[in-house]
Amino acid sequence: MTQVRLARETGVARRVAALVEPVLEDLGYRLVRVRMTGQDGRILQIMAERPDGTFLIDDCEAASRAISPVLDVEDPVSGSYMLEVSSPGIDRPLVRPEDFERWAGHEAKIEMLQPIDGRRRFRGVLEGFTDDEVRLFLPPAEAGGEEILVGLCFGDIAEAKLVMTDALINAARDAAPSGGDGSEWTTDLDPETTNGSLNNG
Repeated sequence: MTQVRLARETGVARRVAALVEPVLEDLGYRLVRVRMTGQDGRILQIMAERPDGTFLIDDCEAASRAISPVLDVEDPVSGSYMLEVSSPGIDRPLVRPEDFERWAGHEAKIEMLQPIDGRRRFRGVLEGFTDDEVRLFLPPAEAGGEEILVGLCFGDIAEAKLVMTDALINAARDAAPSGGDGSEWTTDLDPETTNGSLNNG
């Protein structure tokens, strides 16, 4: 099964993703998503994880220290900004085929690039991934009174993420290793300074 990432970044985030993905891979991590966030759009958020889906505080620190010099040299973001390296979190984005397999049985929201029979947004319980399709059980209320299984082409997905439920929280807690969940590690980056200030978020 190919593990191509759903890379939907645009603009600055796309340039950053191209720079940091090989750096993360050299460290044994995988890029999940890059976004510019915050009220003023000056927070550069980079989500990453280990192949097993974990990402501890030490991982956040190691990734941040490796990424920061590359961003300093290439300067893909104009002006000062905050670099935030974090784990995907519990209601995580789903970006690789194995994500849909790993979280089968849990609820997800999926948005397609193009409508399917006039519909772009789907919400249901993941069944898994087969033949380049994400398989999703639609709830009876949306499927004419009975649960139906739909297949959504992986390459046509714009965005997918897990829905926060009690079952998901329990599953994430059971799977969580000791040592912190790597929820956030931030660096203030200013183009006029050579060294950022690292702060454990």
